[in-house]
Amino acid sequence: MKLYFAPGACSLSPHIALREAGLAFTPVKVNLKTHQIDGGGDFYAVNPRGYVPVLELDDGTRLTEGPAIVQYIADQSPASKLTPANGTIARYQLQEWLNFITSELHKQYSPLFDASTPDEVKTKQRDKLAKRYDWIAQQIGDKDYLTGSTFTVADAYLFTVTNWAKSTGVDMARWPVLQSYMKRVAARPHVQEALKAEGLGK
Repeated sequence: MKLYFAPGACSLSPHIALREAGLAFTPVKVNLKTHQIDGGGDFYAVNPRGYVPVLELDDGTRLTEGPAIVQYIADQSPASKLTPANGTIARYQLQEWLNFITSELHKQYSPLFDASTPDEVKTKQRDKLAKRYDWIAQQIGDKDYLTGSTFTVADAYLFTVTNWAKSTGVDMARWPVLQSYMKRVAARPHVQEALKAEGLGK
């Protein structure tokens, strides 16, 4: 398998999942500004939409969209317990989390990365994110991870997106629960491996 990624982008989520699942893969770095593949090649030929992640399977099939990719990864390694079993209510609850993160967090950050976004709009976006994080902090409470004591692909996704807070002016100091959660996820060996592989490790 190949994972097309850009350092620190949302592709970090499947990157973490692949390492947690213990699956063999080749990381392929993409420059999202030039849409060139590291070592040469037009990324638009891989994904006409021009964004990561893309997971290319050994038979050439390509999956896009992070929530779909991480579930595929988890299902290849049931023993990793990165997702509950298909058909269970716990699996649908995990999908709830993935959908919430992708629509209510991930996309809310997008305007904050755009230099042309007016300051007043960025302030509103940060306020929206703060309300989402208020709710997430309540849901985590005294649990280790989003769904309990087991790390799942939803945690990889939340960790990836929340890592953008500092660079976009979202102050996480108001959520000690989330700060502890982020440290807990970051301390996982496979998360450290993924961060270092993308040049993001300490």
